[in-house]
Amino acid sequence: MIKKLRILTLIAASISSYSFAADAASNWKDQCAKCHGDDGKGETKMGRKLGITDLTDPKIQAKFSDEQAFKAMKSGLTDSSGKTSMKAIENISDDEMKALIPFVRALIK
Repeated sequence: MIKKLRILTLIAASISSYSFAADAASNWKDQCAKCHGDDGKGETKMGRKLGITDLTDPKIQAKFSDEQAFKAMKSGLTDSSGKTSMKAIENISDDEMKALIPFVRALIK
């Protein structure tokens, strides 16, 4: 009985992590890719207009912590003149935003 419970727990955890990854990928596509691009390089029309950095570059990613990434998603970013450079993400939960962080970290090439 205990062995069956362990197996069921492992299966549930596997399904949960798969769902977690799929949700992050879906949210990336829906919320972020318009500017950052599907690949995170920022080579989109909007990305070039805003001067978005290449999130596949490890040096760029080293410049921000996970907490800073979450805050940027939650509150948006402004440049030195106070102009909005990234809007806050709307219509997803804090947990979904947190799930985007490992997705972004995995963009490094």
